[in-house]
Amino acid sequence: MDDKEKLIEMYASLSDEAVRWGMPPYNRERLERGWFSNFQNMIAIIALYRGNVVGHAQIFKNPHARRRGTGDLVMYLHQSFHNVGLGTAMLARLIELAKEEGLHRVGLHVVADNKIAVHLYQKFGFKIEGTMKDAYFGEDGKHYDELVMGLLLN
Repeated sequence: MDDKEKLIEMYASLSDEAVRWGMPPYNRERLERGWFSNFQNMIAIIALYRGNVVGHAQIFKNPHARRRGTGDLVMYLHQSFHNVGLGTAMLARLIELAKEEGLHRVGLHVVADNKIAVHLYQKFGFKIEGTMKDAYFGEDGKHYDELVMGLLLN
């Protein structure tokens, strides 16, 4: 089985808690259309454990001339690998690759209540650039604030 199929399997096996602050669905069609179809504009890494994908992180490099040198980050970890340092290791490697590719800025959106992710990003120097009030509608029927964060690489 190739890494793409293993990645699709990882997303299919994510718990509700692991995707609580994400943007489901994570089905084959969405992954193929959104994340697998534009490799020339991506810096992507996966984490493997015993032959299975347990983490995925990527930066989408904005192709528009006015956004040159900028990218948007997403990262997901299988619930069995939360709080073991995998997110830290993956983010460190992804930032290293972004610098090697000459990116100037990496941005992301994260739900403000996702304290673990916010802490991780801040640990790497990401700054909160703004708050989008009630921009995320949770499965619990409540709206949550979303933070816009960014990191200048050079």
